[in-house]
Amino acid sequence: MIAENLCTMLAGMVERPETRVLTGPDLKAFYKALSNPVRRDILSYLGEHGEANSTGVAKALGESTGTTSYHLRKLADLKLIAEIEERSTGRERWWKSLMTNIFTPPGLEMTADEREAAVKIGALKMTHDLNLVVRAYAGYDASAGWNQIYRAGLRMTKEQVASFAEEYQALLHKYASAPGEHPPGSRRMAVRLVVLPDDGRDAPPPADGA
Repeated sequence: MIAENLCTMLAGMVERPETRVLTGPDLKAFYKALSNPVRRDILSYLGEHGEANSTGVAKALGESTGTTSYHLRKLADLKLIAEIEERSTGRERWWKSLMTNIFTPPGLEMTADEREAAVKIGALKMTHDLNLVVRAYAGYDASAGWNQIYRAGLRMTKEQVASFAEEYQALLHKYASAPGEHPPGSRRMAVRLVVLPDDGRDAPPPADGA
């Protein structure tokens, strides 16, 4: 299972985000969106601030309003963000992030070009995640407790793995905050979970917690 939170999740008593299944045809559109740095920056900005117009986004990202307006519309086409119609007047359109959990089921039937897009999306994520791991270790001593690194190994059934993943999602939901409503003193944190069988092909170092 590949589950990813593209936008910050709502917390507290707010309902959990919609779970959206990413089909084969969607993968090409998502790769085009995620491979564009401006669109990634827009998603990050709206996830942090909640709502913004194209002028505010353009100023924050150092782009023209024409550029941001174009990319905002493309992200809305993918239902990653939505227009706030009651705040939009004339040419001034306001946008908000949509709380969506993107889910790609295993064994999905794909055409060759859809499979290629899926591989490219995976490569984008892997590059980003490897950079996060390097930063976590390199900055561990100076992070004053902000960087947390835990590694473990244990035996589980497939049913236990599914239960573990569900509890992990619930834990994320417990600590998440709504875009634009973050607690004072909070920082944007990168959290990753990878669970896979370790069949002993390479003997790993001892489990640790740091």
